[in-house]
Amino acid sequence: MVASIPEGSWCSYGDVAAAAGERSARVVGTVLREDGADVPWHRVLRTTGTPAPHIAVEQIRRLTAEGVLVVDARAAKDQRHVFEPPDPGRTTRSSGPGGPS
Repeated sequence: MVASIPEGSWCSYGDVAAAAGERSARVVGTVLREDGADVPWHRVLRTTGTPAPHIAVEQIRRLTAEGVLVVDARAAKDQRHVFEPPDPGRTTRSSGPGGPS
């Protein structure tokens, strides 16, 4: 999910959790902290558009380099990414080598 957030956009931990079918935004933060080095972790913010204090400087630096407007340590609301709802007719599970089930 995080890898699909376009450059120049951001979304909240809760947005990612909801799109992934997870109920807890904290789980998203934990996963990004423990295994997020290969995804654009900096595009995930608090729902208010603010970064967590311990990574704020680096996160704001990366976001502004991508064109996200940040004022008073808050990302612009109009640059918030919205995940498309899943297509109910589309199957995403694989039945193995034969392809989608």
